[in-house]
Amino acid sequence: MIQRGITTAPEAKKFFRPQLPDLHDPFLMEDMDLAVERLNQAMGKKERILIYGDYDVDGTTAVALVYKFIQQFYSNIDYYIPDRYNEGYGVSKKGIDYASESGVGLIIVLDCGIKAVEEITYAKEKGIDFIICDHHVPDDILPPAVAILNAKRLDNTYPYTHLSGCGVGFKFMQAFAINNGIEFHHLIPLLDLVAVSIASDIVPIMGENRILAFHGLKQLNSNPSIGMKAIIDVCGLSEREITISDIVFKIGPRINASGRIQSGKEAVDLLTEKDFSAALEKSRQINQYNETRKDLDKTMTEEANQIVNNLEGLADRRSIVIYNEEWHKGVIGIVASRLTEVYYRPAVVLTRTDNMATGSARSVSGFDVYKAIEHCRDLLENFGGHTYAAGLSMKVENVEAFTKRFEAFVSQHILPEQTSAFINIDSEIDFRDITSKFFGHLKKFNPFGPDNLKPIFCTHHVYDYGTSKVVGREQEHIKLELVDNKSNNVMNGIAFGQSSHVRYIKTKRSFDICYTIEENTHKRGEVQLQIEDIKPAE
Repeated sequence: MIQRGITTAPEAKKFFRPQLPDLHDPFLMEDMDLAVERLNQAMGKKERILIYGDYDVDGTTAVALVYKFIQQFYSNIDYYIPDRYNEGYGVSKKGIDYASESGVGLIIVLDCGIKAVEEITYAKEKGIDFIICDHHVPDDILPPAVAILNAKRLDNTYPYTHLSGCGVGFKFMQAFAINNGIEFHHLIPLLDLVAVSIASDIVPIMGENRILAFHGLKQLNSNPSIGMKAIIDVCGLSEREITISDIVFKIGPRINASGRIQSGKEAVDLLTEKDFSAALEKSRQINQYNETRKDLDKTMTEEANQIVNNLEGLADRRSIVIYNEEWHKGVIGIVASRLTEVYYRPAVVLTRTDNMATGSARSVSGFDVYKAIEHCRDLLENFGGHTYAAGLSMKVENVEAFTKRFEAFVSQHILPEQTSAFINIDSEIDFRDITSKFFGHLKKFNPFGPDNLKPIFCTHHVYDYGTSKVVGREQEHIKLELVDNKSNNVMNGIAFGQSSHVRYIKTKRSFDICYTIEENTHKRGEVQLQIEDIKPAE
């Protein structure tokens, strides 16, 4: 607990029993009063309202949340998700033209918009007002919106700065509800969307996000919305308790696949659907997009690895920037993530869209990739994001200069310990310490995520019980049965992608392991170790 910054009994109580009444007052956020006032005015004057958002999980859940809540009280409302390929990220002139033609007077933009100075100025000329709900890092000049809700503003007065885009949308609806005498329990059904955004956007799961994620998971497990229920069914999760990692690896990628392969609007259509059979149909379609995404991802990652392996002076480089104009724009962010995992350096992956090189950047633990990109801003047409993930676009002829400048900045600022993968071990324990009571205590630390990662334990001098074997379609994993010197417990474990260690394990010599403790999904009530790393014992 101390490692997680919890040092007093009241802090521990708040951590283990997250309470919805402990959410911050939304009116502490700069401009919140202006945002609520403008929304009330639009509804009073029967103006057409457009809910506009990004095409990723955070953006689509945010749009679904605000649309669903307002729609209960007001009907002259619509939503819009820009096309990743024709319009690109954020507020587009095409989107504003659509709003103008549809007679929209107010646009509420979610999970983007903080840098859309030019576009929002254009909207103003057409008589359209904007309320921005964003959580990305703002520039010095803010767009001319009626209200800008973003806890990362320099003049921020809000006590928590790590909300997701959907989280900012939730706070706006909370403020609107308070102002209009709508009781809080009307907001609770929307918390499943907030939990999905928090898990998928990899924001810290401490403070206010912990309360939102905790109660959002409760909602997801007990009474999910119709759209979410359909995704849960398609993922094969309906018979078990859904965790943050189920969202990260199963639910999130499917919602995301819609915007990557086809259109993010389809994800919002699903998340706002009121008929279960229609939702199931939409879910199956989105599942199909996810299969397409997986195939693209595999091919592009293999091609990217080939390019990286042929880079001159790879060993001395502190960053990776690669460009291939044939690549599918919807998958480059995933490829960038894969490269940072394999080579452990900040990575930028670019492809060509019209006459521009557009791409995604991902970072390694502790290194701010947004700052590195900002350092090259004169070479860029557009960029945005946060510490570990960012998007950018530039003229194709600037790619070479960008690669050099980015590498120079990273080389100068990255710390030696950020250039190789390491595992933070919470505690050294023996197998005899792993009791059902101990596991019960560990489960109370849920939900896990950034700033509250699953505890990783280390046990020295363990041996193969004689039954460990290689498993998996390509024989890439090891199913382990292990013993240590201190107890008679035989522990089951799984080591994903570590089959290279099996020969050593079979020599009957001792080795050290670090691992997280998981519930065995096949045998209820039993635990198994998820092995993170294996080392011959010293």
